[in-house]
Amino acid sequence: MTGITSAGEKRLVVCSGRAYPQLAQEVARELHTEVLPTTAYDFANGEIYIRFQESVRGADAFVIQSHTAPINTWLMEQLIMVDALKRASAKRITVVAPFYPYARQDKKHQGREPISARLIADLFAAAGADRLMSVDLHTAQSQGFFDGPVDHLWAMPVLIDYVKTRVHGDLTMVSPDAGRIKVAERWANKLGGCPLAFVHKTRDITQPNVSVANRVVGDVKGRTCILVDDLIDTGGTIAEATKQLLKEGAKEVLVAATHGVFSPPAVQRLSECGAREVIVTDTLPITPDKQFPQLTILPIAPLLANAISAVFDDGSVTALFD
Repeated sequence: MTGITSAGEKRLVVCSGRAYPQLAQEVARELHTEVLPTTAYDFANGEIYIRFQESVRGADAFVIQSHTAPINTWLMEQLIMVDALKRASAKRITVVAPFYPYARQDKKHQGREPISARLIADLFAAAGADRLMSVDLHTAQSQGFFDGPVDHLWAMPVLIDYVKTRVHGDLTMVSPDAGRIKVAERWANKLGGCPLAFVHKTRDITQPNVSVANRVVGDVKGRTCILVDDLIDTGGTIAEATKQLLKEGAKEVLVAATHGVFSPPAVQRLSECGAREVIVTDTLPITPDKQFPQLTILPIAPLLANAISAVFDDGSVTALFD
């Protein structure tokens, strides 16, 4: 039978949707187990069918799904998987969503708008999820949308360990806008207290994926700049920020982000913006057509596996980042 059984006869099972099965397989390998065999297919009208091929009664189930495009299909599939586990008498169900769907819609900018990130949490709860696990939420307060435990993991240790091998000399941590300055400050502390800067950006809230980098606040002239963000979608914000940093005298720019969404025309923008290196994790599948010479992809599976192991053993997830 697939899974890990502890001394107290608890059983851990790893389940995977079809969006990015390679990530679930890598997590299972880190945990020295296998992904639960699953039958999944679409009916002619697009309805999704799920059936687990082994018993999950009394199991501690972790349902891994990366919400890449088409995001609504994979979200629905994960909800159906959770419902199937609940009806099959799984003891505890943890939704593992490395890239939380609709995370950017976490507040109202204008009247008559939804708060879609809250709706997603409600859907997971209604389906039967007992716990959520995600990596680098767009805003930390989104944890409050789910009425239950939320494990908010940081990819920062993974990214910083690599960045330390790639930089030397005078460093400046740069936030692409004022809203991410606290993240840049945490990075700066981990890198020995280097100075901070941010790019003053304006955005038309009525237009998606459109922003303008106006000027840099902080000292970047002659320095290696590390530009950090939680995700890169179309690449407009990062590309414009990189160009502005180089225009104001930065020696070179490295970009580090957790989620590489890379919607068109991100590849063109990032490969032509002047960044020496763009570093992301593989929370989302990055297909060959989304890759370019300056891109480095770091594995997130060890972090997810460590967090899953801590939850299963009733240990501390926070201790992973202390």
